[in-house]
Amino acid sequence: MLVITKKYKLVSRDFCPKNTLVKVGKKIVFGGKEPVIIAGPCAIESYKQLLEIARAVKKMGAHMLRGGAYKPRTSPYSFQGLEEEGLIIMKKVSDEVGIPIVSEIVSTDNLALFEKYMDMIQIGSRNMHNFDLLKKVAKLNKPILLKRGMSATMEEFLLAAEYILKEGNPNVVLCERGIRTFEQSTRNILDLNTLALIKLESHLPIIVDPSHAAGRYDIVAPLAKAGIAAGADGLIIEVHNDPANALSDGGQSLTFESFKSLIENL
Repeated sequence: MLVITKKYKLVSRDFCPKNTLVKVGKKIVFGGKEPVIIAGPCAIESYKQLLEIARAVKKMGAHMLRGGAYKPRTSPYSFQGLEEEGLIIMKKVSDEVGIPIVSEIVSTDNLALFEKYMDMIQIGSRNMHNFDLLKKVAKLNKPILLKRGMSATMEEFLLAAEYILKEGNPNVVLCERGIRTFEQSTRNILDLNTLALIKLESHLPIIVDPSHAAGRYDIVAPLAKAGIAAGADGLIIEVHNDPANALSDGGQSLTFESFKSLIENL
């Protein structure tokens, strides 16, 4: 009989000593020997915009395309995304370019749409504690990218993943995206302490989001490199064809040139 004393059971290495490999499509594997690179804009603005970005990031080495169709913004006056139209655009671009896609779900009302269009479903930091959403998304049997809440402890983060595994879906990729602290010089603080500890505590793969941790484009590259050096299984990076005029988070988005440089350095 295996006795696990931690609050999180199924995500613990005590329960599963070997690394879990999470597959997206036929070729992408999180938790394997090579880091998975996800890139794309914070928000989907148009078909033309997303197609240009998708072609560029794939050519430069990205394995998956990210893009927000539903955007939970701090201000109700900020761009909220194209919603269902954005998902349709993303799926069309995915089919045309040949790149798997991931986008954030914000409500249980949209489960059927995400099941239809997405290869991987993201739970954003604001919804890490939305347990009803976690349980229902888990039952779609799609790979899930779970972002850490901006003020969540490691235990709370792993317990959120526990909700998904408890529903019978083992295909969870964790994402360290920075936490809120007293420091105001950057948007968040990339917590590599917790990333390294999760690699010891859990069998689930974990990637790093240096864009949201930084909140500014000029330190995304060093944070990305630090994440990989600390053992991250991949990166999710915001890349835009025109960051100065982006409708969402342009200040933390890399240009094509800076993304290409980062990939070459990695």
